[in-house]
Amino acid sequence: MKFRKLYWVTEQIDKDGSSSVMGVYTSIFDIRAKGIKWLEGEPKTSGFRVSLVKLDSAGEPLGRWVSPDFDGMENDLNQFVATGEFDEPSCLQLVSDLRNFVGNK
Repeated sequence: MKFRKLYWVTEQIDKDGSSSVMGVYTSIFDIRAKGIKWLEGEPKTSGFRVSLVKLDSAGEPLGRWVSPDFDGMENDLNQFVATGEFDEPSCLQLVSDLRNFVGNK
């Protein structure tokens, strides 16, 4: 089993820009299966943010994308496809799933 060094973090954003972390996921499969949803009872539903973070790092996220369009996400993920961390079809499906999710709010 491959040890994951990158993690996906999902957040719900309020009108004032504050956010609440909803989940942390170790793979594109996991975030797609479990993480693309509004947490019931959480009032922060003005936006949805996904971040890609490095394990055991105090630095900035490697990527951060916000609804409704998750601008630049496809292009930003190409660097991780090039290194073999992710595959291109999974990345494209993740972006599509995120856009469809917030489009159906």
